[in-house]
Amino acid sequence: MTKPPGNHFFAAAKEDGIMTSLLDKLWTSHLVKDGKDKPDLLYIDRHLIHEVTSNQAFDKLRALNLPLRRPDLTCGVIDHSIPTDDRTRPLKDAVAEAQLSAMERNHGEFGFEVFFGCDHPCQGVIHVTMPEEGLILPGHSVVCGDSHTATHGAVGALAFGIGTSEVAHVLATQTMLQNKPKTMAVRFAGKLKEGVTAKDLILHVINVLGVSGGTGYALEYAGEVMGDLSMAARFTLSNMSIECGARFGLIAPDEVTFAWLKDKPRAPKGKDWDLAVEAWRELATDKGHKFDKELEIDLSEVDARVTWGTNPAQSATLDGKIPAPGRFDTPVDRQAAENSVSYQGLTLGSPVSGIKVDYVFIGSCTNGRYEDLVEAAEVLKGRKVKEGVTVLVVPGSNTIKVKAEENGLDRIFTEAGCQWRHSGCSMCLGMNPDVVPPGNRCVSTSNRNFEGRQGYKSRTHLASPSTAAASAVAGYIVSAPELNRGRKDPAFSPPRA
Repeated sequence: MTKPPGNHFFAAAKEDGIMTSLLDKLWTSHLVKDGKDKPDLLYIDRHLIHEVTSNQAFDKLRALNLPLRRPDLTCGVIDHSIPTDDRTRPLKDAVAEAQLSAMERNHGEFGFEVFFGCDHPCQGVIHVTMPEEGLILPGHSVVCGDSHTATHGAVGALAFGIGTSEVAHVLATQTMLQNKPKTMAVRFAGKLKEGVTAKDLILHVINVLGVSGGTGYALEYAGEVMGDLSMAARFTLSNMSIECGARFGLIAPDEVTFAWLKDKPRAPKGKDWDLAVEAWRELATDKGHKFDKELEIDLSEVDARVTWGTNPAQSATLDGKIPAPGRFDTPVDRQAAENSVSYQGLTLGSPVSGIKVDYVFIGSCTNGRYEDLVEAAEVLKGRKVKEGVTVLVVPGSNTIKVKAEENGLDRIFTEAGCQWRHSGCSMCLGMNPDVVPPGNRCVSTSNRNFEGRQGYKSRTHLASPSTAAASAVAGYIVSAPELNRGRKDPAFSPPRA
């Protein structure tokens, strides 16, 4: 474990009368060299790697005859291309087998200490299993060759995605060149309405900002409601921050964070834990700090949402409509919307609820955590999936899978007619056997609805686990409250933590 940030920097900043942000504190505590008018050089506490974007980087180390700089800080997993049903080796997909085999060879040759391979009890989606094992802590700097590395900002870590050439740089040096972004506070006013989830909230934020409204900024989520949000909900917010162009999605660590982390296998123990928490409390943005930009979201205006288009900003409330042609501000926006509905087989101005569904996917690094599975199970308990609808439920890690099975969630899913799978990225990105066939429509709890993201010519609607489950039962897009009207059987109440 790397030493948590000490109090010296934060105390000095306060003595000088400087009010600093969470980003400032994370950045300064990892600054190796100030780049002045060039990118800064940052030290990296955790380098996460998987089988798709790291193998080429290891080849570069071989070509340059370089060792792995910090095997103890390099954490690997198999998740993107691995099947979630039959994992018999060699895999049927030759490309996937080559990726897995290369990752296993790299582990044997370079000796990175943490490797959650195919049969490891902690195998799972990289942005789910790493924090739940306590490998990602407040104050850490975290990189990965994966755009959704921003997920780890939920624990107060400086986390961001990098490219394959940058992966090689970190493998060789344990440092990363990076431009410091501006800061944007996203403040939530009020309380979430009943039935509105973190997925609905982040879809609302992205809808307000647009796909590029966060470009050049690190988002920091704040507001009284943050104390009510579970870590699963916070991970969802941070995970999708990049869908509005931001590089970071930060949340200051608090009592919710500490309670969630305390018993994680690799978290600090005993006196080390007490010292770590003392340091982590200092990470919060100082009162009086002025952000470069602030966005206030009135939670009384946030409802359950689903995407209708081909980017995460194109969403509407479940009881709303796809915007009509006259609702777009510019000809460019209107053309983009027309292109999206053409691909999706929809019409501008038509209702969102009632769109026929062929597939439902519940999982991913956005919504594959235990609480997400409970949310879906509450809707599916005692019900059946609509005939003709295929539903995949894929836990975010094997740890979550085991816990779900201990508490009977798997039986709820299978009795409803869902497929209960092994952990992995699965249908999020179509880089494995779990794909949506051409022309078919999927309600997905993942993070991107780009053209072809879930399979060639597939059509994707992003939604919360409860909306996805409700749509699976109805056979068309519908909210869980709408589906639940008139339901008389008792609510399902499995343990939530």
